[in-house]
Amino acid sequence: MIYPWQADNWNQLLARRGSLPHALLLHGRKGIGKLDFAYAFANALLCEQPRHDGSACGACPACNWFSQGGHPDLWVIDPEREVDAGAEEGAETAKPEKKTSSQIKVEAIRELADFINLSSHQSGLRIILIHPAEAMNVQAANALLKTLEEPTPGTLFLLVTHHLQHLLPTIRSRCQKIPLASPSREQASAWLALQGVAEGDVYLAQAGYAPLEAVKLADEEGQARRREFLGGIADPDKVDPIGMAESLKSADLAEVVGWLQKWIYDLLSLRLGGRLRYQADFEATLRTLADKIALGPVLDFQRELTAVRQTVSHPLNSQLVLEQLLFSYRNLIRSP
Repeated sequence: MIYPWQADNWNQLLARRGSLPHALLLHGRKGIGKLDFAYAFANALLCEQPRHDGSACGACPACNWFSQGGHPDLWVIDPEREVDAGAEEGAETAKPEKKTSSQIKVEAIRELADFINLSSHQSGLRIILIHPAEAMNVQAANALLKTLEEPTPGTLFLLVTHHLQHLLPTIRSRCQKIPLASPSREQASAWLALQGVAEGDVYLAQAGYAPLEAVKLADEEGQARRREFLGGIADPDKVDPIGMAESLKSADLAEVVGWLQKWIYDLLSLRLGGRLRYQADFEATLRTLADKIALGPVLDFQRELTAVRQTVSHPLNSQLVLEQLLFSYRNLIRSP
C-alpha cells in the first residue's frame, strides 16, 4: 500500500528500478507507513507483469505468491521471525514457537547465507527486507555488515528503520538512505477521515501527527486506560504511586512511560512556549500545572523517563519501576 504522502518517494524509486544499489535504507518517523511502502516496492520489483507506471499488477503468479506471504525470492527478517531455541543453528522447526523477543538476533542474519547463494526463482532479484533494522543486536548488525560489504549480485536489501541514529555508522554508510516523507497535518487528517476515524485530529495529536499510529490510538479501551492514568496524575495532591503502580502491574510499561513522556513534553512546551502538542483533551489541567513547575526538576525527570524507555524491553519489575517514576513525578509536580 502506498499512502498519498509517499507519492514522490514512490515515483522516484520506481524510475530507478533498473539501476538500484544493493541496499536501500528507508527511514522516517514511526507511524507514517514505511513498512507498507517497503512491501509495495518489493512487490513491484518481483511482479512479472508490472503496470505502465511500474507498480505491481496484482494478478500474476508472483503477485499471488506475494499476497499470500510466500514469494520464494523475498526473505523477511523481523523480531518475530526467530529460529526456534531447540532447533539446530540455521534451521527452523516445522512449527516454530511464537517469540516475543524485541531483538533481531545473529542466527536470523546467518540464515541469509543459503537464501543469497541460491538462484532466484524468476532469474531476477532476491529481496531481503529487515525491519525494524534498529532491532538488530550488535552481533546481528556485525553479521549483516559482512554481507553488505561483499554484496551478492542480484540481491537487494531493504532496511526499514524508525531510528536511523541507532544503526551502526558502517551499516548506514553501505546503504543508500531514502528519507520517507511525513504527511502534512492536512494530509493526515484527510486520510484519517477516509478511514472513518472520528475525532481524527485528537488522535493525531496524541500520535505526534503520525497517521498510522493515530489509527491504533482510536481504540476505546486504550483511550479509557490512557484517560484513567492521566486523570490519576492530573492532581498532584492525589497521586498515589504505590496504588497506581499496583493497578498497572499488568500494563504495558512502554505504553505507560509513553503517556508520561508526552505529558511531560506538553508541560515543558507550555511552560517555555505556550504551545500544546499531544494531550489536547487535558489542556486546561496541563496549563494550570505548567505555571507551577520548576524547570530543573522537570528536565531531570524527562531524562529519567528517557533512560527507562530505553530499557523497557529488558526483563525488569515493571511495578517497582513505575512506582519510582510516579514518586519522582509527584515530587517534581509539588515542587515550588
